[in-house]
Amino acid sequence: MPEPADELIDIYDKDRRRTGLTIPREGARLEQGQFMLYTLALIEDRSGRFLITQRALDKHWAAGSWEVTGGGVRAGETPQQTVVREVAEEVGLDVAGQPLTPVYSYVNEDLASGDNYFMDIFHFRLDFGPADVSLQQSEAIDFALATWDGITKLEEQGKFLHYRRLAQALAAEAQAAGAQR
Repeated sequence: MPEPADELIDIYDKDRRRTGLTIPREGARLEQGQFMLYTLALIEDRSGRFLITQRALDKHWAAGSWEVTGGGVRAGETPQQTVVREVAEEVGLDVAGQPLTPVYSYVNEDLASGDNYFMDIFHFRLDFGPADVSLQQSEAIDFALATWDGITKLEEQGKFLHYRRLAQALAAEAQAAGAQR
C-alpha cells in the first residue's frame, strides 16, 4: 500500500515527549528542538541471515540502495505499532507476536536540512524463508537474505543504508545480553 500523500506525523521535543503539534510528513522541515520518530527492523532468519531490501528506483532519496525495513511513525502511533505495520506492509511478515522492545535508539539532529528524528531499532529472529516474503512494490524492487559480511560488502560499495547504526545496535544488543549473564 503506498504511503498517503497527506500522512501526518506527531512532533516531539528533545525529551521525546509529544508537543501536541501534528504536521504533514511530506516536505517537513523540523526546527531546533522538534523531532519525529522512525523505526528500523533487523529481521534475522534461523540461519543468522538478515532480510534486506533494495529501494525502489523512483525513491527521492537513496533510490536503488539496500536497507532493512522501516519507516516513519504516523500521528497517534507508537514505535511498536509502526514497526509491526511497516514489516507487514513492506515485506509481508508478521512480527506482532515478537518482543517489541528496541535494541538500540539514537537521535539525529540535522538543522541544515530540518531532518531531526529519534530512531528505534528492533531486532526480530523469525522462522521464515524467501517464499514468505512479499514485497511492497512501491517501496522495494528486490530482497535478499544476507549475512552480516554480505551487508558489510554492500556498505563498502556504498550501497547499504544505516550500516553504522545497525552495527551499533547489534553491538549494544550483544553487550546487554552479556551483562545479563
